[in-house]
Amino acid sequence: MLVGSYNFVLVAVSYLIAAFASYVALDMAGRINATRGAVAHGWLAGGAIAMGFGIWSMHFVGMLAFKLPIPQGYDLAITLYSLLIAICSSAYALNLASGAHLPPSRLAVGALILGSGIAAMHYVGMAAMQMQPGIDYHAGWLLLSVVIAVAAAGAALWIAFALRSEGRGVPYARLLAAAVMGVAVVGMHYTGMAAARFPEGSICGAALGGSGISPTWLASLVGATTFAILGLALVTSILDRRLQERTAQLGESLQKANQELTYLALHDTLTKLPNRLLLRDRMENAIRRAVRHGRRFAVLFIDLDGFKAINDVYGHATGDRLLLQIARRLSEVLDGDADDTLARLGGDEFVVLMEIAAPDDAASLAERLMEAVAQPVALDRVELHVTTSIGIAIFGPDGTSERELLANADAAMYSAKDQGRNAYCFFEPSMNQGAHQQLAMIQDLRRALSLDQFSLHYQPKMIAPAGPLEGVEALLRWHHPEHGMVMPDRFIPLAEKTGLIIEIGRWVINEACRQLMAWREAGHNVPSVSVNLSPAQFRSPGLPAKIEDALARHGVPASSLVLEITESTAMHDPDTSLAILQRLSSLGVRISIDDFGTGYSSLLYLKRLPASELKIDRAFVRDLVPDGEDAAIVSAIIALGRTLNLSVIAEGVETESQQRLLTELGCTSLQGYHLGRPVAADEAATRF
Repeated sequence: MLVGSYNFVLVAVSYLIAAFASYVALDMAGRINATRGAVAHGWLAGGAIAMGFGIWSMHFVGMLAFKLPIPQGYDLAITLYSLLIAICSSAYALNLASGAHLPPSRLAVGALILGSGIAAMHYVGMAAMQMQPGIDYHAGWLLLSVVIAVAAAGAALWIAFALRSEGRGVPYARLLAAAVMGVAVVGMHYTGMAAARFPEGSICGAALGGSGISPTWLASLVGATTFAILGLALVTSILDRRLQERTAQLGESLQKANQELTYLALHDTLTKLPNRLLLRDRMENAIRRAVRHGRRFAVLFIDLDGFKAINDVYGHATGDRLLLQIARRLSEVLDGDADDTLARLGGDEFVVLMEIAAPDDAASLAERLMEAVAQPVALDRVELHVTTSIGIAIFGPDGTSERELLANADAAMYSAKDQGRNAYCFFEPSMNQGAHQQLAMIQDLRRALSLDQFSLHYQPKMIAPAGPLEGVEALLRWHHPEHGMVMPDRFIPLAEKTGLIIEIGRWVINEACRQLMAWREAGHNVPSVSVNLSPAQFRSPGLPAKIEDALARHGVPASSLVLEITESTAMHDPDTSLAILQRLSSLGVRISIDDFGTGYSSLLYLKRLPASELKIDRAFVRDLVPDGEDAAIVSAIIALGRTLNLSVIAEGVETESQQRLLTELGCTSLQGYHLGRPVAADEAATRF
């Protein structure tokens, strides 16, 4: 027998190729599993070529390590057949490992087919030497090599299937698995080589006449091709993995962003409580449960008392911090009740949705909520106090829909406010009537301007005691088609609440200026016209421009227009009010402080206000008698006006005795029913 020898350097290289090919195959299996469609088929084809070349290269590098004392060569066609067997076997293995399931029976069949393919590749590769006489194989070693091939194939399939998913630690597990698989593949090869016996005098037919591939040329071909293919496959796989990781990160970021957007869409941005949209969904679910299982629930509509004043005085930033504290307290009251919902509708309005066994449960919760809100809140060394009014509606008797329950709870809340605030009320049908009437009034008010339903009545202001005429005050009236003449105290609060007061106020200024010039053109000497400014109108940014436009449009001298603002409006935010009044005064119009004595004037600010007139509130005139408390107050106001060089006018003069006493006290002008009632422009002209 011819005795061969081994180059152990090449033996080591063959093992490295086997391990490298195993790692690439395992990585390819992960790529196939992570993709779908044509991309997965592409990875399967590329993986099969890389793995097949790896196993085939390991075999021929092992053959190059084996040296016989005769010239050696390899038939090209048979060599390529062995490569094809390796690639097909690898394709089958990768396809099997990329499946959704790998039961033991399928694993056993796959191991048998793949192991047989690897063994076939080995022995076909041996046949490429075309030994004469043929190679004599030892049956025991040959069978052992096949068993090793099948076992290695089974282990390879199981490991590839187990490590096909990506995750932390998987690359290191693949390295260890590749090392083990490399041992198995090399073990199969060299067991097969141990089974081969070469009789004495054998010759290698592939080496005769130069028809076969020389070992040197084969070494160059195998080395260059194998490492190029395996390297390219591995680099491509690594780049693809990084791309997939990046895609996965972007997907996670997108999912997180979508979750955040969904959260923001369903929650209040300030308090993070459920908003109106989420509340509506939970109410609909509560209604379905109530209908299906006979459960009862209550809706508590919560509105803070006095919050607007805090917002105006301390600013919106402080108001927001206060709302956060109140929201936290309300949540603490509900803590532990998983089925209850606390939502913020906006502003200072909150809603609680709670399951109840009896109405008393809702009343008990309302009391606890009121108690929690009433506790003082310390912000920036300032102690703030607010209370709350709560309206309660019960599913069933007070409504069966989300819209109806909220509307009725809202109506009950306003009833609680009407009863003095810091209280709770259960809904009653009579409350809805007032709410519906108010809603109808608001709708009519929105159309009143376009339908020309407003008019101005004028009341004279007389120099004490009985004239001559100092000017007139324009007073708004609404001619409602159903309710007749509607007085300002009924619709002005609604106009303030809805913001319609800005547009209505602009119309009043224009109409008053127009009428003043119409009187003058008709020969009537009307020195001035006074117009009341509401708080919202006073603070609107466009007010100076609108006044300037009205004066220019109708040719009214600025000094003929008197703007009346209440003392409480002027003192609400003194610095801001002072800036607005100075801007208005710069136009040339005159400023009158209305309802003087009912607010909280600061003499420091009062002396800085560009006002020309103080109007004594009718509350001090109504019960005016000599030597009385009201007389003392009026006398003090008149003295203050003289000191500040302001004219003083008393309104609400209804009797001759009031007229006489006010004149004696030094009041410069008078206004009231005793001197003239408010009348339409045409009737007022006849009295001039």
